Amino acid sequence: MVILKSPKEIEKIRVSNQIVANILCRLETEIKPGIDTLYLNDIAEKMASERDATPAFKGYKGYPFSLCTSVNNVIVHGMPSKKILVEGDIISIDFGVLYDGYYGDAAITVPVGIVSGQAMRLAQVTKEALYKGIEKAVPNGRLSNISHAVQSHVEAAGYSVVRMFVGHGIGSSLHEDPQVPNFGKPGMGVLLKPGMTLAIEPMVNEKGYDVDILGDGWTAVTKDGGLSAHFEHTVAISENGPIILSERNGS
Repeated sequence: MVILKSPKEIEKIRVSNQIVANILCRLETEIKPGIDTLYLNDIAEKMASERDATPAFKGYKGYPFSLCTSVNNVIVHGMPSKKILVEGDIISIDFGVLYDGYYGDAAITVPVGIVSGQAMRLAQVTKEALYKGIEKAVPNGRLSNISHAVQSHVEAAGYSVVRMFVGHGIGSSLHEDPQVPNFGKPGMGVLLKPGMTLAIEPMVNEKGYDVDILGDGWTAVTKDGGLSAHFEHTVAISENGPIILSERNGS
């Protein structure tokens, strides 16, 4: 069941997402060759605690960390560790919090030092695809219009969209209806209405879209070893179109 949010609830979701946005912004400044991803996890936890926010992922279905750190061929759900980031890596960081009863959730992909043009292009196309999808989050549109916009942009650039994982509704639960795939034909799915809040999150692979799950039960990697990138925003649908709640300072 899709839960429509009141303006007051959307404001609470925005506040949670601003916490997430500011923490991701800080983490981005920390990413450089020579650090490990557990260090990033510790910063995220400390900053959330300072803001009286609870990390959303820690303990969720048994996930043991607060941050997801997905490096190179890891698509999503990479676990923080003492492994050192090196020049040329790319890392996707996904973070969420619970604050005042509502969730925020967002993700970015960041270069580690100087990276290849190929890696930068993959990240750029993935970010562009996110905004192409957001443009379709309008009243009286269909959910799959978002999905189709993402897929079209990604495939036109020669990449593939991950199909195993999807975006989602968000509010007083981290994952609510509806699911938001990043692929599909337009004009299908639920009718979009003001008050819907969606976490839209393209996960894009350099090569094929097939996925393997590692033995930890969480880490999802590209089956063919190609690079992967991930961007996510939480968006509210208003009468006037989409409002991105997880862009820093709402800008």
